[in-house]
Amino acid sequence: MPQGINSYRTVIYDCDGVMFESFEANFAFYSKVMAKFGKPPLDRNSQEIMHLLHTYSSKDVLAHFFAGDPRELAAALSFAASIDYRELLPYMHMEAGFIETLQILYKKVNLAVCTNRSNSMDLLLEDFGLTPYFGFVMTAAKVENPKPHPEPLLKILEHYRISPREALFVGDSELDQRSAEAAGVPFVAYKSHLPGLARIEHHAEILAILEACRA
Repeated sequence: MPQGINSYRTVIYDCDGVMFESFEANFAFYSKVMAKFGKPPLDRNSQEIMHLLHTYSSKDVLAHFFAGDPRELAAALSFAASIDYRELLPYMHMEAGFIETLQILYKKVNLAVCTNRSNSMDLLLEDFGLTPYFGFVMTAAKVENPKPHPEPLLKILEHYRISPREALFVGDSELDQRSAEAAGVPFVAYKSHLPGLARIEHHAEILAILEACRA
């Protein structure tokens, strides 16, 4: 078990909006699905739709757009799963200071991912050279109930055999905050004003939070 931090033994990161700026990739992904099935183009000016694309699992997003027709929904889910996410990687941009922060944290605490992505997370980690840093990756495909349900976080706690108060969850959405609250895991809001243990604007600020618990 890594040593060096007293109280917090694991730092858990959401993906979209925290590890990566991925809005354009998500928009392109769902636009492909909508076009395939003759649906109207996605409205960039709709805050509700943009929030949906950026925070919910693909199953939930497509259930919203294809409600009322189970067969079409099943076909849309199948098509979405067939999309080669490598085509969308050029739209992904790692957040500033993220990998530098991981390089410091890596030997001090466990690192995990908790995302509502389904099948693309491992590819992202590999492509951006992040795979070695994360000991556990929890996606929507690995649980019955994705965020905002606490199940994904609880599975991470179980994996590392730690209590909720021994972890931090860094997220940027209401779904992240609600999941953390339900699991009893202290929440760190990244570039947002959601309630939690702390709010940070830059990834390196997590180091000060961890150092403070030594006092």
